[in-house]
Amino acid sequence: MILEKEYIKNVSFAHRKKYAQFFTPEPIAQIMVDWLLKTNDISSLLEPAFGLGIFTRKVLTQRNDIAITGFDIDNIIFETAKNNYQNHLNLDLHLEDYLFNDWNNKYDTIVCNPPYLKFHDYENKKTLTEIKKRLNIQLSGFTNIYTLFLLKSIYQLKDKGRIAYLIPSEFLNSDYGKYVKDYLLKSNLLRHIFIFDFRENIFDNVLTTSAILLLAKDKNYSEVSFSTITNSKELDNISKIIQNYPNITGQISLKKEEINPNIKWRVYYQKQKSKNYKNLIPFKNIAKVVRGIATGANEYFSFNQEKATKYNIDKSNLLPCIIRSKDIKNPFFTNKNFSTLKVNNADIFLFNGMKNLNNEAVISYIKLGEKREINKKYLTSKRNPWYSLENRPPSPIWVGVFNRSGLKFVRNEAGIYNLTTFHCIYPVNGLFNELNIDLLFAYLLTDVAQQLFDDNRREYGDGLKKFEPNDLNNALMLDLSKLDEILEKKIIDLFKIYRKSALENKANDNYIIEINEILIKEYKV
Repeated sequence: MILEKEYIKNVSFAHRKKYAQFFTPEPIAQIMVDWLLKTNDISSLLEPAFGLGIFTRKVLTQRNDIAITGFDIDNIIFETAKNNYQNHLNLDLHLEDYLFNDWNNKYDTIVCNPPYLKFHDYENKKTLTEIKKRLNIQLSGFTNIYTLFLLKSIYQLKDKGRIAYLIPSEFLNSDYGKYVKDYLLKSNLLRHIFIFDFRENIFDNVLTTSAILLLAKDKNYSEVSFSTITNSKELDNISKIIQNYPNITGQISLKKEEINPNIKWRVYYQKQKSKNYKNLIPFKNIAKVVRGIATGANEYFSFNQEKATKYNIDKSNLLPCIIRSKDIKNPFFTNKNFSTLKVNNADIFLFNGMKNLNNEAVISYIKLGEKREINKKYLTSKRNPWYSLENRPPSPIWVGVFNRSGLKFVRNEAGIYNLTTFHCIYPVNGLFNELNIDLLFAYLLTDVAQQLFDDNRREYGDGLKKFEPNDLNNALMLDLSKLDEILEKKIIDLFKIYRKSALENKANDNYIIEINEILIKEYKV
């Protein structure tokens, strides 16, 4: 990959990030090309996100009689690629947006590592409108652009053709992904999904799991195979499947009718911990999880004591708030903890410009924000007035958004606000589900709870896991109402002893382990 290394050396990371330019490793590119070239009568190939053309290079080492078409929107990488391939007359490169061009052409083979851009980083509404018009599919506004490339490529595939896509596996387990999965199944093209385990990054500098999707427009559409690749040596498994298609399938093969596009597809390729327990209910039956306050400009809205003094902002305009996850050292956040952060001049306040609007200091700070164009940022520009805050009352329990070693639950005993570094958990009390909050929090601290929530996680590279609010809302938990009064009291008593030890900075996890053992004994299948 000399060409890619030279490009990375000469072009800034900021530029490459803007255009989502992360290059495909050679072994993976070779596997994807092998899938394409195993079919007969190939006369055309499409690279929708050409970049520096690593797939084309692999094809040209085996075939030089295929008409290749490529698209890219970045002039810098386009000119680099054009100069490198100027002697290849069968290559037609276009400096155009693939999603808005070339709809009328069909191809025998299509291979792509599309850009990974979230909904707010591309012309979201315009692009989704184009896809809806062309494919008659209504997608979520949160749809990542890489799935749009995939959908258009499916539309452009000729009979007996093949597609190989390298994309983040995020869509397999995200809410917006259900529309894409439904389209994939209905197309009858999906043959194999190879999911790269999150412990191994495929791309440098990108924390995301990846998946290879192999599609074919042939008659072998009754089953879809799933395989998890945990290390680079297992790439040989993909090669064997390609060589022997359709006679060898993946680790798990399912009838197309058995696959539900509306659920997380993790259930098809990873063992679910929930199968080990009985009496399970959705977490949303007990509590509602909502993301924390999103300001759109944390640096502007967050305050410490020193900043408040500098701008003469009265405490009535400052909401006590946890800004950063690192400020929480304990599962119990108390008024004493808040006071300690305050003394240490930590950022623990949130500017509330809706109060004291006649106050000169408040007016002055709002004008400062407008001078800095804070009001023109993505989120602030959608609020009226821009300096107003989301209505998100303090929740009694917080849960961390990202983790590597397990979900971080915090009992918000100080009753303060939080930003998006944590999600808010609001217990739902109704006629049939009045739950002792100490019992709920004790449960949340156990390994059993961690295992059940883990079934609904999202994975990124380097072991990083993420939970969106609905991932938690839709996760399963033990139905604690099945506990008898004696066990419930025992758990709460153990929890209170644990809390005391934690507040003394001598947290004795043996009490939580004992609670966990009680739950296993009562709920294990």
